Amino acid sequence: MSRRIPIHIKIIISLLLGAGVGVALNLLWTEGTWSGLGVGDKSAFLAGRESAANEGAGLGAAAAKFLIDANRFIGQLFIRCLRFVAVPIVLFSLIAGAASLGDVRKLGRIGGKTLAWFTTTTVIAIIAGMTLAHTIRPGTLVGEASREKLTTQYKEEAAKNSAEGQKRAATLSAWDQILNTVPVNPFGALATAEMMQVVVFALALGGALTLVPREKAAGVIGACQALTEAVTHLVQWFMRLAPVAVFALICPIVATTGLDVMGALGAYALTVVGGLALVNFGVYPAILRLFTPSENKVTFRRFFRAMAPAQLLAFSSSSSNATLAVNMQCARRVGAPAEIVSFVLPLGATINMNGTALYQAVIAVFLSQLYGIDLTLHDQLMIVLTATLVAIGSAGIPGASVVLMVVVLQAAHVPPEGIAVVLGMDRILDMCRTVVNTGGDAMTAVVVASSEGRLLTEEEAARAEE
Repeated sequence: MSRRIPIHIKIIISLLLGAGVGVALNLLWTEGTWSGLGVGDKSAFLAGRESAANEGAGLGAAAAKFLIDANRFIGQLFIRCLRFVAVPIVLFSLIAGAASLGDVRKLGRIGGKTLAWFTTTTVIAIIAGMTLAHTIRPGTLVGEASREKLTTQYKEEAAKNSAEGQKRAATLSAWDQILNTVPVNPFGALATAEMMQVVVFALALGGALTLVPREKAAGVIGACQALTEAVTHLVQWFMRLAPVAVFALICPIVATTGLDVMGALGAYALTVVGGLALVNFGVYPAILRLFTPSENKVTFRRFFRAMAPAQLLAFSSSSSNATLAVNMQCARRVGAPAEIVSFVLPLGATINMNGTALYQAVIAVFLSQLYGIDLTLHDQLMIVLTATLVAIGSAGIPGASVVLMVVVLQAAHVPPEGIAVVLGMDRILDMCRTVVNTGGDAMTAVVVASSEGRLLTEEEAARAEE
C-alpha cells in the first residue's frame, strides 16, 4: 500500500511549479512572444484590466487570458473560503478558550504573558530588521534610473495608499486606538469582520463565563467548543484544494512582478527576507530552547515539522486570518494544549505581526538611504515605536500594511511617496512576512503553555489529535 504524500509536500511542489510557470510567462513576454499575439500592456493584461494596447489581442492571447483568469478565480475562491471561517473561529475559540481557563485571575495571568511575548518578539524583529538594513545598506544600491522608473510605474497606487495612510496618521492616537477596540455593536463588528473588536467581545464574554456557575456555563462553553471543531472540519475540507490553489495564487504574482523589478530591488528584497529568516529560523527556535523544559525540549526539528503546513499556507495566502485554523492545529501538534491555543492564536492573528513590523522598519531605513536622509537616534526610536503600534493595528489580510506604512515613514521624516519604489515587490514580501507572523503566534502559545506547566510531549500531542 503506497504512502500518502503529506499536504505540505504537495504545497511545496505546487509552489515550485507555480513559480516556474510564472517565470516562464514573464520571460515569454520579455522575449516578445506574447507581443505577436496582440498583447501590448503586460501589467494590464495579467492583472485582468482593460487596456487599449490589448484591444487587438488574438486567439492565443485570449486563451492565455482565460488560463490566467481561471488561476486567479481558483486562488481567490480558496482565500475567500479560508477568510469565510476566520471570524467564526476567532469568536468561538476565544470564548471557549477564555472560559475553559475557569478563573479570571488565570485568564489575566495568561493574557499578560501572551501580550508580553507578543511585544518582546515584535521589538526584537524590528531591531533585527533595522540592523540588517544598516549593515547591507540596500538603499545605496538602487540606481537613479531604476528609482525613477519604479516611482513612475507605481505612482498612482502609491498616491492612493499615501493619502489613506496620512488620513490614518492624522487621526492616530493612543486614546483612539483603545476606544476603537471596544465595539459599540458586537454584532456589527462580527458582520464587518472588525477583528480587534471581535477579539475584545469574545474575551469579555469568555471571561464573564468564568464567573457563572459551572453547571450553567457548561452548555455555552460546550457549544463554542463544538462550533470550533465544526469550523476546523470545514478548514480540513478547504485544505484539499490547497495544492491547486497555491499554484493558482503564486503563478500570476511571479508573472506580474517582473524580473526587472526583482533585479532593481534585489538587495532590498534580500534584506527583508534575510531579516525574516533570522527571526523565523533563529529567534523563534532560540526562545523555544531557552523557555521549554529540558525533559520536553521543543527542538528546531520538532517545531518546524509540525508548523510546515501552516507556514506554507501562510506563504501562499499572505493572510494570518486565513491561516488561523490550520495554525491552531499545527500549534497543538507542537505541544500547546487546546485551551491555550484557542486563547493565544486568535489574539495573535489580530495583533501579533512580527514580520510586518520588521518589514516596515526595513522599508523606513531603505528609503532613508535611497533619499540620502540621515536618521537620528530619535528617528530610529520612533521607527521602533510606530512600527510596533502599527503592526498591532495591521489587519491579517494581504496588503493591509501598505497603508499603515505611511505612518512609520512620517514618524521617521521619510517622504511617504517613497512607497512607490517598493510597491512592486510588496506582494511577494507580504507572503514571506506572513510566515513569520504565524510562526510567532504558535511559538508564543508553546512558550506560554510551558510557563504554565501545560506543554505536552510529542507523543501526548499526537494522542490528543487522534
